[in-house]
Amino acid sequence: MANISEVNGRTGSERPLAGQVALVTGGSRGIGKAIARKLSELGAAVSLCARDAKALEKAALELEGLGGRVYAHAADVTRAADVAALVRATEDNLGPITILVNNAGIGNPGFGPVQEKSEEDWNKVMNTNLKSVFLMSAAVAPLMIARGRGDIINISSLAGKNTFAGGALYCASKWGLQGLAGCMAEDLRGHGIRVSLICPGSVATDFSGRGPKDPRKVLSAEDVAHAVGMLATQGPQSFISEVALRPVTKP
Repeated sequence: MANISEVNGRTGSERPLAGQVALVTGGSRGIGKAIARKLSELGAAVSLCARDAKALEKAALELEGLGGRVYAHAADVTRAADVAALVRATEDNLGPITILVNNAGIGNPGFGPVQEKSEEDWNKVMNTNLKSVFLMSAAVAPLMIARGRGDIINISSLAGKNTFAGGALYCASKWGLQGLAGCMAEDLRGHGIRVSLICPGSVATDFSGRGPKDPRKVLSAEDVAHAVGMLATQGPQSFISEVALRPVTKP
């Protein structure tokens, strides 16, 4: 990873997102934190949100140490009032949002046979993995429409394209995200806004999944962040709508 002098010393061509503002949900750890770092290295000012204020502050300090412009805002992105306040505060502190990364997500309690799951389990998984994307996108899209540009990048999963035993709630949330993002893409592309999906396989993070992962056979958070960076820096006439991301070695 680059140190402070390396980040600040990069040329414009090495910082293609200079002047842009990215909002990353679930940005205090794991994939979200890696995405925030990648976008900062590419030159964007970054707004981080998460529910854990202490973890959020720590992540923001790490990014600031690399020389980037960072704003941290504790929020529950399953609540419309929190989302509205987050978007407003981000634009007040950093400027117009040009990149939204809907990364916030949970695994448990989404794993296990459907007959063992409760209504509370269902609501928790759907609210975090799907409702939050709706709320964030609905809040940011009008601002992007008014400016005629923007990228909305959604972190989905290969579980949004495949089924497996014990995955009913989690898969349902990610299949729903596939449909939501696909329709948003058609609604917004005429306004100069790209809506994309990244569908990773297993990633080596502390995400509550289905059990321990062999680090030799899974992706890293930085792999997902690289894909986000690729989407955010593609040419103005290019629209990569979906990226399926797998480890080289099959689990």
